[in-house]
Amino acid sequence: MTLADLLWLSTAAYALHVIEEFVLDWRNWARNVLGLPVEWSSFYVVNAVVAVLGIAAAAIAPRLPAVALGFSALMLINATFFHVLPVVRFGGRFSPGLISAVLLFYPLAIACYAAAEVGWAGAMLSALIGVGLMAWPVVLLVVKDRPYFRQDR
Repeated sequence: MTLADLLWLSTAAYALHVIEEFVLDWRNWARNVLGLPVEWSSFYVVNAVVAVLGIAAAAIAPRLPAVALGFSALMLINATFFHVLPVVRFGGRFSPGLISAVLLFYPLAIACYAAAEVGWAGAMLSALIGVGLMAWPVVLLVVKDRPYFRQDR
C-alpha cells in the first residue's frame, strides 16, 4: 500500500475519531479535564480543517512525503497527548476519542512512516509540522479572550 493510500485511510480514520469524540462529548471532557475553553462551533471548524489537511496530505504524498507525514504526526500527537496520557494522568478517566486513537491512529500513522521511507530529516520535519498543526488551535483557544484579540468591543 502506498503512502497516499494510507493517508486516505488515515483521513477516514480521523472522521471516525471525530464521530467518537462528538458522540461521547469531547467538549465537556476537554473543558472539565484539560481546562480548554472549547465550544462545539470550534470543534466543528477545527475538525473540518483536519479533514481538508488529510485530503491535502494524501494528494501531495507522492511528491512531498515528509510534508504529507505531518498529518500522521498530528495523529500520533493527538492520540498520545490528548487521549492516552490524559487517561493515565487522571487515573483512568476515559477520554472521548481514546478508542479510535489507539485502534486506528497508532497503527495507521506507524504504517505511513514505514511506507514513506523519508529518513530522520524527513521524520523530524513531519514531527515539526504535526506539532505546529496541533498547537495552532490550542494556542488560539488560549489567547482568544485576551483583550488584544477580542473583536466584540
